[in-house]
Amino acid sequence: MTGYSFSTPVWDGGQWTVPEVAGVTAAARIVNGPEDQPRNAPGQWDRIDWRAQEEQVRRLRQRIFTAAQEQDWPKVRNLQKLMLRSRANTLVSVRQVTQRNAGRGTAGIDGEVALTPEARTDVAVRVHQSRSSWHPRAVRRVYIPKASNRAKLRPLGIPVLIDRCHQARVKNALEPEWEARFEPRSYGFRPGRGCQDAIAAICNVCAGPLAQRVWALDADLAAAFDRIDHDHLLASLGSFPARDLIRGWLKAGVFEAGKGFAPTVEGTPQGGVISPCLLNVALHGLEEAAGVRHKTSGIHAGETVTGSPVAVRYADDVVVLCHSQEQAGQVKARLAGWLAPRGLAFNEDKTKIVHLGEGFDFLGFNVRRYHRKLLIKPSKAAVKRLRERLAAQTRRLRGLNAVAVITALSPVIRGSGRPTTGRWCHQRSSARWTAMHGSCSISGQDGVTGTSRGTGSSPGTSASSISSGTTTGYSETAIAAATWSSSPGPASNGTCRSRARHPPMTPPWPATGPGGARRRNPRWTGTPCACCPGRPDCARSAETACCPPSSHPSLLSNGSGGGCTSPAGR
Repeated sequence: MTGYSFSTPVWDGGQWTVPEVAGVTAAARIVNGPEDQPRNAPGQWDRIDWRAQEEQVRRLRQRIFTAAQEQDWPKVRNLQKLMLRSRANTLVSVRQVTQRNAGRGTAGIDGEVALTPEARTDVAVRVHQSRSSWHPRAVRRVYIPKASNRAKLRPLGIPVLIDRCHQARVKNALEPEWEARFEPRSYGFRPGRGCQDAIAAICNVCAGPLAQRVWALDADLAAAFDRIDHDHLLASLGSFPARDLIRGWLKAGVFEAGKGFAPTVEGTPQGGVISPCLLNVALHGLEEAAGVRHKTSGIHAGETVTGSPVAVRYADDVVVLCHSQEQAGQVKARLAGWLAPRGLAFNEDKTKIVHLGEGFDFLGFNVRRYHRKLLIKPSKAAVKRLRERLAAQTRRLRGLNAVAVITALSPVIRGSGRPTTGRWCHQRSSARWTAMHGSCSISGQDGVTGTSRGTGSSPGTSASSISSGTTTGYSETAIAAATWSSSPGPASNGTCRSRARHPPMTPPWPATGPGGARRRNPRWTGTPCACCPGRPDCARSAETACCPPSSHPSLLSNGSGGGCTSPAGR
């Protein structure tokens, strides 16, 4: 009947009675999974098709980005509303916060964490049910040492777990819109961009003996996260659907042990998921305020106008490259006036105007011109921090075997804390390049790191660190992408498998002589290979018959490794 529930009285034997509901329980909180399984089956979180959920979120983000590029704002708002109520967005956000982020074990003021599949399932259900009725909670204040000066402390605000999941949801709706609007030389906390991109932008402007912008305004904003003006930030968001929720996070307040609760009248908590995105929104327009002008038509559209300064920003660190010291001073005055309504100001102790002949430190690098030649190298402070980190790590590893020590120290020495998958990298200088992925290691022309053919690893490197896919050496430019066999074993050592069975044979480097680059090593002959009959230039000899590294894009034919071994060679 219409409107019936378990508490509705029914007529039973001449009297009204309420049905027994003690054995009736609420439906199990199920997120996703096979339909032929019981609704309370264990392991629901692990049965989710994460590739399908992430693809739905990616597709929605792409649609928001495209609509924002076309400035179709009604469509942007409708797609953002669709993202905010998307079940896939909730699942991906909860997974990112509770399973992938480094701070997944850090709790807010409620002490809640979700480290088991059952707890994550429960959190996902609660987040999705409260997507339109959630009220933000206060953040927990903690302090961590600053990277530049360990004696000083940086305040962090840790939101509760549900707040972090909602912030990840809102970020997926807000970020694509602003990615279509952000300035071209803004690199901090943006998808697909990093410190190396900012350094490369400086190199492109200042490199060469004829570089014109030889003065730099090295600026740093004082406590940018803690001083953002709320009203100006909310006005910048416009009619964003989750604007009220963002206002709640900004006004939620701070709880600090021993001091109690304190309201927040400015700033955004430096520890929230959405805080970096809000900082970029608040600082949008800095290039225009600095006087940067771009060409709008012709084949050079998008390039900087001659005589205009160039601003490179990474979060709250800014470098403005100018033609003269006077121009740098004018830019600083204009930026100071532009930052004031946003509640921000320069840190005068760290802000300076320098000539590139003196050099400056930016993002852990030292940028300096030596006799009209630009050199970018790690700063002294960064090298000191790395040495201290290695010393502390080595002291903690005393008493362990060599494999454990190498496994722990290799990511630190190589300069990458996480694996780099599917990319070949090299330095801009022609000294050497190295790529390691899966169980295959191929070294460059100088042979700084040799390769052991028996294990597929370089001397002094553990097999576990190689199979993790970490790129060796300092990488700046990606040449090409490839997929390698990652399972170690006798049959896969030194074995590379491209995405296509036979990739294009044209090398990406120019020919250096009459025979081109492939004539540099006489070991490669034109004998057809047993694993690819009919294709010349594929075997190094008739006995081994296998594809050389030169048949793969971006591989040098130095014979140090690689090649797909034929059945005869195995």
